[in-house]
Amino acid sequence: MDEARYPRIAALKTPEALAGHLRSLGVHLPLEPAVERAPESPLAQPLVWKGHAIGNRWCILPMEGWDGTEDGRPSELTIRRWVRFGESGAKLIWGGEAVAVTHDGRANPNQLAIRADSARDFASLREALAGAHRRRFGRDDDLLVGLQLTHSGRFCRPNRKDRLEPRILYHHPILDRRFGIAPDHPVLSDGEVRGIVDAFVAAARLAAQCGYAFVDVKHCHGYLGHEFLSAVDRPGRYGGSFANRTRFLREVVDGIRAEAPGLGIVVRFTAFDLIPFTKGEDGRGAAERSAGPYRHAFGCDPEEPTRVDLGPAQELLRLLAAFDIDLVCATAGSPYYNPHVQRPALFPPSDGYTPPEDPLVGVARQIEAAAELKRQFPDMRFVGSAYSYLQEFLPHVGQGAVRQGWTDFVGLGRMALTYPDIAADVLEGRPLSTARICRTFSDCTTAPRGGLISGCFPLDPFYRERPEAAALRDLKDRARNRA
Repeated sequence: MDEARYPRIAALKTPEALAGHLRSLGVHLPLEPAVERAPESPLAQPLVWKGHAIGNRWCILPMEGWDGTEDGRPSELTIRRWVRFGESGAKLIWGGEAVAVTHDGRANPNQLAIRADSARDFASLREALAGAHRRRFGRDDDLLVGLQLTHSGRFCRPNRKDRLEPRILYHHPILDRRFGIAPDHPVLSDGEVRGIVDAFVAAARLAAQCGYAFVDVKHCHGYLGHEFLSAVDRPGRYGGSFANRTRFLREVVDGIRAEAPGLGIVVRFTAFDLIPFTKGEDGRGAAERSAGPYRHAFGCDPEEPTRVDLGPAQELLRLLAAFDIDLVCATAGSPYYNPHVQRPALFPPSDGYTPPEDPLVGVARQIEAAAELKRQFPDMRFVGSAYSYLQEFLPHVGQGAVRQGWTDFVGLGRMALTYPDIAADVLEGRPLSTARICRTFSDCTTAPRGGLISGCFPLDPFYRERPEAAALRDLKDRARNRA
């Protein structure tokens, strides 16, 4: 397979070997030779944000579980995952997972969706996480738990896992064609946008009543908030100029502060986005062609749309700072159209492509972008993304990133599915459990793309022994036979 051209992380064995490989790639990461334990470790240092004590520099990032009930409530599988987040040792839980603010804004029929009649379930979910944390660590007064609020926009599948029901802001010259969106498909009206603003505000008010310390107004990965940022061709109040493209965000923030005073507001945003990629004849990812300058990404050079431009992110951060939003999470790209940019992995999902670059290049691209933005906005608190692919060396790079001021928190995404308590093991000085380290096999993506629940089927015995594991194997076999 083509991915064999890139060395596996586990084969590099030592920090020195990884450092040599990074040099051969021409990229740099803040890799440290030895990992420190608490209390000396940079990762063990507390941070105070708006009066909240956050006990260390580990953060659990939000993901979609695909395992809620049909009416959007947490299931036993959801609760298990959140309990494991509580036991992880991380003191910042960035939104738990993506929670839809409307039914038609769900990315799948089993995505969580908060409503007045389900608020008690979300309060219980938060308490399950916090209770697990108290039992494991003896306290939770330095644990900060939020809820990520989302609308999936272009990627809505609220009723059937195999049927896209897109809610778009404008017609995209590449994504419309790729996802079968007809030229006459309706665009959200300004009035409909205003209704979605109201839904975000109502959801935030419920989150506050459920005891969450903050909400994340999601602006990343190609979903609705992110699409606003690239809506340069949309007419009217919510498109065109930067002021119009951020009107949605400003209205949501104003509404939350009026309806839920005291509730924290944070933003996970796509710091850069590149042109969509597609599977080439050799199976590797290849950039799509654009007729003229590519205008529809937030954070790339229109003339060379595989080159990062952080100018738009800087403009967004200036706006957030003016709104006194100073805790942000930087990410990149989208899992739908350039996954090697968004979450670098050696093994693609069954409907994906072999990475067109060593995944370490994608890791460095995100970590370096967050570091550059942190240098320009030193008073903002940053959570970094794209660390999971580092595997055994995640603590070495995370520790260096915090010590050297590249980020304030190290985010755990996919790693938190199979090995959430890597944070506790590092801080408590235990050797890593190598059998639980995420190897980016991408089954946690392939499964939901095939209509199954998401989980780590290769490494987590709980999922490996479920009936969905056999269905996943069949799904992957069929995909290989079609290739």
